[in-house]
Amino acid sequence: MNSEIFQKINSLPPLPKSVLEVQRITNDPNSSIKDLVKIIKEDPMLTANLLKVANSPLYGFAREIKSVDQAVSLFGMTPIKGFVISFAVRNSIKFDLSAYGITESFFHDISIKRNALAFNWYKGNKKIDSIATDSFLLDLGAVIISLVLVSENKADEFRNKLTKENREELEKEYLGANTLEITYEIFKHWHFSDELIEPLKNLIGNEKSNEYLEESYALDVIRTMFNMLGEDEEDYKKAIEKAKKYNLNVEKLNKAFKIIQEGKE
Repeated sequence: MNSEIFQKINSLPPLPKSVLEVQRITNDPNSSIKDLVKIIKEDPMLTANLLKVANSPLYGFAREIKSVDQAVSLFGMTPIKGFVISFAVRNSIKFDLSAYGITESFFHDISIKRNALAFNWYKGNKKIDSIATDSFLLDLGAVIISLVLVSENKADEFRNKLTKENREELEKEYLGANTLEITYEIFKHWHFSDELIEPLKNLIGNEKSNEYLEESYALDVIRTMFNMLGEDEEDYKKAIEKAKKYNLNVEKLNKAFKIIQEGKE
C-alpha cells in the first residue's frame, strides 16, 4: 500500500463527540430512543441532515417526517447510527473524486441509494445495524485514493484508463491497494466496532469469519447493484446473481430495489 495512503488516513481528524455518543447509545441495550433523540437534537446540522434524508422517497415512507423523534421511531435506533457517521465523515474529509470522474454530490447520492436498499432489504433483521451503516461508507477509500492521485498529478491518467471492470486492478497498480482495503484501514483508524469492521475484513480477505458472513455478502450485493461509477441494468443483473449465489433473500431484495426505483421517478 502506498505510504501516502497511510499518511492520509493517519491525518484524518477524529470523529465528533456526537458520533461517539450515538455509537455508545445504540450499543447499550439499556438505552432508549429518548436518549438517542436527545443527542441528535443537540446538533442542529445533524438534525437538518437527518430530516432531509429521512424524507427522501427512496426510503418509501408514506408521510412527511417532521421531527427527530418521528425519524428515529420509523428507522429504529441502529440505522440512525449509519446516518450520523455518514454525516460526520462528510464533514471530516475533503472530497475530490476527480480521479474517478465523479462529483461529491454523485458519490453521496450513490451512498444514499445503497443505504436505502440496505434499510428496505433488511428492515426488521438484526443484521441491519452492520449492513446499513457500512453501506454508506463502502467506497470511502476511493476518496483517499483520489486525493493521493491528485497530489501526485496522476488523476487524469488514472481516470482515462478507468472502467468498471478494471477499477480494483487499476487501484492496485497505482497505489498497491483497492478501495475496500483502504476503507477497512480507515475504519480501524477511527476505532469502529467489530460489527462494522469484520464484514469489510471478510470482503477483502481470504479467511472468512462466519459470524459476519451474511453481512459481507449483502454488502457485496449492494455495492454491485449501485456502482460508484454509475449504475446500469448489467449491475442489477450481476447483483441478483450474487444474491442467489450467496443464498440471500432475492424476493425481498427485489422489493427493496423497486422502492428505490419508484422513489427516483
